[in-house]
Amino acid sequence: MPILGFIHWNVDPEIFHIGNLSIRWYGLLFAGGFLLGYSIGERMLKSEKVSQKWIDSLFFYMIIATVVGARLGHVLFYGWDYYSQHPGEIIKVWHGGLASHGGALGILVALYIYSKRVSKRTMLWALDRVVVPTALVAAFIRTGNLMNSEIYGIQTSLPWGFIFERNGELVPKHPTQIYEALAYLITFGVLTYMYRKTSAKDRPGLLMGAFFIFVFAARFFIEFIKEDQEAFEAGMVLNMGQWLSIPFVLTGIFLVVRAIKKPEVIFNNSH
Repeated sequence: MPILGFIHWNVDPEIFHIGNLSIRWYGLLFAGGFLLGYSIGERMLKSEKVSQKWIDSLFFYMIIATVVGARLGHVLFYGWDYYSQHPGEIIKVWHGGLASHGGALGILVALYIYSKRVSKRTMLWALDRVVVPTALVAAFIRTGNLMNSEIYGIQTSLPWGFIFERNGELVPKHPTQIYEALAYLITFGVLTYMYRKTSAKDRPGLLMGAFFIFVFAARFFIEFIKEDQEAFEAGMVLNMGQWLSIPFVLTGIFLVVRAIKKPEVIFNNSH
């Protein structure tokens, strides 16, 4: 007998396919999020009179870093036992399986290189600007996880619980993908306000620090109601996602305090 009063979720992850080419919701949302994020970031940087060359280079570094970093993060932190036996599956990003912590580390490495080779500015200058659209992109990616019926929570009696029928679930679970997506949307709104209406962009590290605090604190607490992603997490007081979130939150607090204490820095971005 079907359970009433909850959301029965049975969306096909594939929109359509042409031959061996499969167009999936996850890939569409991932790409759409990046395109929208690029458009927002471009408008932000143009308002500061940053050259188009810098903007295009920044977008290139970001997309490569996010995909490679997030995928390797998932492979190394969550699925090494599987991927070490099936290395050909590592490149199949469109099937899902990205770790936000790996994506964050990838972006840090890429923007260090970008700052040295392109902008010749401090790494924080670039980071403070890219984290604003990145929060929006993260919301799109979590929506893609929802369409894949993956990374959801434990059983719940709340009326918005999702029964993920495609996975054979019979009881409602917390739609933690939606919780995270909403947290990232709120983060995007707060960072946009800080960038446009305050002097935050002139205080190196403030926007990035706020991003780390909002995103990874939300991730830390949501993990308490999320199902274990891997067998090794069973019985752990804190799961892998929570352990990986703690350094980002602490780094965010350090950056915010440091930025507030230091004087503003006004960059001349004309070229």
